[in-house]
Amino acid sequence: MTSRTALVTGGTRGIGQAISVALRDAGHRVAAVYHGDERAAKAFAAATSIAIFKWYVGDFDACAAGIASVEKAFGPVEILINNAGITRDAALHKMTRDDWQCVIRTNLDSMFNLSRHVIEGMRERHFGRIVNVGSINGQKGQFGQTNYAASKAGVVGFTKSLALEGARHGVTVNCVAPGYCATDMLAHVRDDIMKTILAAIPVGRLGTAEDVARMVAFLVRDDAGFITGATFSLNGGQYMS
Repeated sequence: MTSRTALVTGGTRGIGQAISVALRDAGHRVAAVYHGDERAAKAFAAATSIAIFKWYVGDFDACAAGIASVEKAFGPVEILINNAGITRDAALHKMTRDDWQCVIRTNLDSMFNLSRHVIEGMRERHFGRIVNVGSINGQKGQFGQTNYAASKAGVVGFTKSLALEGARHGVTVNCVAPGYCATDMLAHVRDDIMKTILAAIPVGRLGTAEDVARMVAFLVRDDAGFITGATFSLNGGQYMS
């Protein structure tokens, strides 16, 4: 298998951490991007020996500089995993403008910011793998998440459109849409709400970060080049589209 340079945003915690490890284990050179939790990022780097890079993915110029640093260290980015995401939950009549903009910038704008800086090189080299991490709530909607659901629904449209643009240049673009997974994002959910969530999942359990990482690791393989523009739902049967 060819060893390639992979960049994973939000790559030091939760699903992103599992993806970074899975790609490392597949033999790739991995750059895990983080922004907020310095302590967790350093602990991740120490435990995994995966290189970490710090910048805000919602900032176009920061992404340009960050990618340049990654490519200086490891060579051209051939695998991009747009995983970074946040929530700022509130019903729309209580949602602030900042709640809306922070989620859109981090979850949706980041895909443009990262992809724009690597897509030309991928096209020129006639190889690229981009995987965008969506969500079950971008597919079905969720009370109190108009911002998050809108951002994740946008992931699907972005994926399909960029897939069409990259197809004849050896660049595949796909989306994975996890359901409810046992990560920090669910850590503060009340017990009664968690019981309701579990009752709605036919397989009877939460997903794991590794469930998602295995799918991502498959989609970035050299021999997965006939798969593009697809959205893969990993939700235990909770929502079938």
